[in-house]
Amino acid sequence: QVQLLESGGGSVQAGGSLRLSCAASTYVYCMAWFRQAPGKEREGVAVIRADGTPTYADSVTGRFTISRDDAKNTLYLQMNSLKPDDTAMYYCAAGIGLYDPGDCTLGGASADEYNYWGQGTQVTVSS
Repeated sequence: QVQLLESGGGSVQAGGSLRLSCAASTYVYCMAWFRQAPGKEREGVAVIRADGTPTYADSVTGRFTISRDDAKNTLYLQMNSLKPDDTAMYYCAAGIGLYDPGDCTLGGASADEYNYWGQGTQVTVSS
């Protein structure tokens, strides 16, 4: 069992920044951030492997940075130049067993293949 606890969400104006954190109860090789806006499907935002290799959705490339501190079992998402379209509930996800680079990448494993999820943290960006 892996427990994930997100923090760092909030309300900001367009152009602002937020940093999300996800504290995991144990080390996980493949971790990711997903988001879901009201009335929309859940979408992958960024994925990171244990070696630090990140992949990003096109919509956030150049603005968001995913990182991890394995000494603290903590995942981060630095979000800059936020846009109203970034408004969503953001979820941290852990992919136990997703060791293949083809799986642990944005567009690789589906959301259903991530075994554990946090409770989510709300990000609201106003124009």
